[in-house]
Amino acid sequence: MTTFLDPNYKVPASNMNYFKFQVGENNFRVLSSAITGFIYWTEDKKPVRLKEMWKKKPADIKTEKNGSYRTNHFWAFVVWNYETSNIQIMEITQKTIMNAIKSLVDNKKWGDPKNYDITITKVGEGLETEYSVMPNPQSEVQPEITEEYKNKPVNLDALYLGNDPFQVDGMTDEEKAEAMAIKI
Repeated sequence: MTTFLDPNYKVPASNMNYFKFQVGENNFRVLSSAITGFIYWTEDKKPVRLKEMWKKKPADIKTEKNGSYRTNHFWAFVVWNYETSNIQIMEITQKTIMNAIKSLVDNKKWGDPKNYDITITKVGEGLETEYSVMPNPQSEVQPEITEEYKNKPVNLDALYLGNDPFQVDGMTDEEKAEAMAIKI
C-alpha cells in the first residue's frame, strides 16, 4: 500500500539558515571561526549585534515595565547541521554551552572544534532547559560538506550590520573572497 508521505519525512524548519536546538541530540560540525559580541532586542523584536558592549544604553532597546533590559554575550559561527544536511549559522548565548566548548578548545587533546563533530543534547523547555555538550572522536570533514561550504559563502560580519550573512550581492570582491574562504 502506498502512503501519502514517506514515513521518514519531516517538515523543514521555516528558516534553514540558522541552527535551532531541538529537544534531544543536536549533531553538528563547526566549519568557521567564531565571531563574538553582544546582542539585544529592539522594541520591534529585531536583534542588534555589536562587537563591543555599548557605553550608553541604546534608545531602541526593549525595556521591561520595571525599567530593566536584557543583553547577552553571543558567539556565532558556521556549522554543518547533520539533521538538515545544511550549512547554517549557530548563534550561542547559553553560558553552559559556551563554557563547555571553551573547555574543549583549551584542552590540548581536543582543541579547535573544527576538528571534530559536537553533540549538544537539549533537555526540557523554557526556564527548565538544560544542555550538555559532548565532543565526538576527531575526524576529517566529509568532502561533500567541504564542497557545500565552498558553494555557500557566509559573511558572519554582516550580523553586526543587521544584514543577511548569506546574501553576497552588494559585497565587495574582497568580502566575497573572505566569506568563501574555507577555514577548515
